[in-house]
Amino acid sequence: MEFVTGVKEKETLELHELMAKDLAGNTVKVNGAIHAIRDMGNVAFIILRKREGLVQCVSDEEITNFFLKDLKEADTVEVTGILINSEKAPGGIEIRISAVRILSEPAEPLPLAIGKWKLSTSLEAKLNYRPIALRNLRERARFKLQEGLVRGFRDFLYGEGFTEIHTPKIGAKSAEGGANVFKLDYFHRPAILQQSPQFYKQMMVGVYDRVFETAPVFRAEKHNTKRHLNEYTSLDFEMGYIDGFEEIMAMETGFLQYTMKLLKQDYGTELKLLDVELPQTDRIPAVRFDEIKRLVSEKYGRRIKNPFDLEPEEESLISRYAKEEWDADFVFVTHYPSKKRPFYAMDDPEDTAFTLSFDLLFRGMEITTGGQRIHDYRRLLEKMEARGMTGEGMEQYLSAFKHGMPPHGGLGIGLERLTMKLMEEDNVRETTLFPRDLSRLEP
Repeated sequence: MEFVTGVKEKETLELHELMAKDLAGNTVKVNGAIHAIRDMGNVAFIILRKREGLVQCVSDEEITNFFLKDLKEADTVEVTGILINSEKAPGGIEIRISAVRILSEPAEPLPLAIGKWKLSTSLEAKLNYRPIALRNLRERARFKLQEGLVRGFRDFLYGEGFTEIHTPKIGAKSAEGGANVFKLDYFHRPAILQQSPQFYKQMMVGVYDRVFETAPVFRAEKHNTKRHLNEYTSLDFEMGYIDGFEEIMAMETGFLQYTMKLLKQDYGTELKLLDVELPQTDRIPAVRFDEIKRLVSEKYGRRIKNPFDLEPEEESLISRYAKEEWDADFVFVTHYPSKKRPFYAMDDPEDTAFTLSFDLLFRGMEITTGGQRIHDYRRLLEKMEARGMTGEGMEQYLSAFKHGMPPHGGLGIGLERLTMKLMEEDNVRETTLFPRDLSRLEP
C-alpha cells in the first residue's frame, strides 16, 4: 500500500522556473508540444509551446542523438539539454538539445498554420477547428485575458465581503420574462434554461447580504449579429443595505479599477501580444438616459427614433460623445424607462416613468445592466399586477420578500462582450471559447 501525500514534484521544469532560477550551463528537462520547426541545415530550431509561452530548443546534428526527420509539428516531447542565455530567443533563454523523447504523435497534419504570428483564416474556419486554432499564441492569449477579468471580479468582490454562490440553470420560471427562453422536458414537466440568476441572487441577499456568481445564462433570441450569443457567461452580483443604485455603479467602477491594475501587473505578456490598450477607469461619467439621447441627437444630428431604448448606433454615438467630451472609455447611462425594465426594477419616486437603473457602455456597446430592485413585498405585487402578471411559478421568490428583504440592487456583466471591447474586436465570437448561436452547436 502507498499513501498519496500531495502534489508530486516533477523533473521537468516550467517556463517560470527556467527563467527565475540561475540555471545557465545546467542540464534541464522540459516537456511541451512542438509549435514550429525551423531547419537551418546543420542546426535546427525546435520551438516548444508550453502553458506559459514558448521555449526555443536548438538541435545540432553533431551532439543530438535523434534524427530531425522523426519530429513534426504537434508532437508532444520531452527535451533534455543545456540551458543557455540568449537575447534572441523567446524569454532570453534556449536549450541546446542532447536528447528528445517523443510522448505522442498526431494522426494527421494540422488543419491550420497555428505556428504563425496571426491566423490568416476566416472566423468560421477558426470556430470549426476551435481546439486547434486556440493553440495559436494570439488566439489563446485572448482567453488568458478573459481569465484575468473573471479573476479580478472574484478577487475584488471577495475583498468587499461578497459570498460566491452557484445557482441552478434549470428552472420553472424565467427571471426576465418574455418568450425568449429555451424550453425543455424535465421528467415530463415543463422547464426552462435560466436567462439570468436574478431571482436566486435576490433571495440570497436575504441570507448573505452580498453575493456574486460567474456562470452561463441562456437566451433563445433569434439574433444573428456580431454582438449576440445564445449562451454567454454572466458576471453577476447583488448587494443589500444600499442607500441608492449609485452604490452599485460605484462597486462596478471599483471592480474595473482593480481588474485593469491586475491585467497590467499579471498579464503583460498577453496585453503585448494582442496590442491591447487598457481603458481609463479612474472616473466614469454617469448621465441620464433621456439627457444623453438628447445630447447625442443634437451633436451628431441623429433623430431619436425610439424614446424607450437605445439602438446599437446610439450606443456607439454615446460612447463617442463620452470620449470626446469627457475623455471616458466607459459611460453609465442611468434612469432607463420603466416600460423597458423588468418588473422588479425600482421606479424613480420622482418620476415613475423611469427606473433607478443603468447600463454601462464600453467603447460603443452595452456590457452591463443593473440597478436598484423593489424590496417591499406589497410594492412588488402592485407592480406585477399593473403589468398583468401573476405569481405562478414565482412563489419561492416572492416568499423571500414576504418575510423581509433589505434595500438592494445588483448587476450582470456580459463577460464575452467585455472581453471583445477590451480587445477592440468586431465580433463577440472572437472572444467566446466555444460559441453557441443560431447555427452553431459544435464543437
